[in-house]
Amino acid sequence: MTTTTSSARPGEDAYEIDTDPDRIDLDLVHHWLSTDAFWALGRSRDLVERSLRGSLNFGVYDGGGTQVGYARVVTDHATFAWLCDVYVDPAHRGRGLGVRLATAVRDHLAPYELKRTLLATLDAHELYAKVGFVPVSDPTMLMILSPTT
Repeated sequence: MTTTTSSARPGEDAYEIDTDPDRIDLDLVHHWLSTDAFWALGRSRDLVERSLRGSLNFGVYDGGGTQVGYARVVTDHATFAWLCDVYVDPAHRGRGLGVRLATAVRDHLAPYELKRTLLATLDAHELYAKVGFVPVSDPTMLMILSPTT
């Protein structure tokens, strides 16, 4: 299912958020993540491509159709989703695109009535709170399986 959301508001630049995977500029997303996103620095192009193929992808496009943002969701479309790799091009930051992108993700997932949608962030708690995310009530119940080195 492809969803296109017009994000233009009065007095704002026109942006479009679309889930069509064929519109995602893989090379651009790889560049953003591997060179500028602190959580993905050095991520290989192959790894970015595999992660895109296995995810629900959201692209943000300016009025000319150029991709200016990205987010992906790992989900079973039934009980769980993980929002990750949220990125807005530095030239387009400060325009509310992060909130608009997170809102589009939330609204796209709403019909599935998922039990939980999680994300991890070090620095954007206020942004995600505007969309309805709250801290985990009992973080002691969360565990992680990390690769051994």
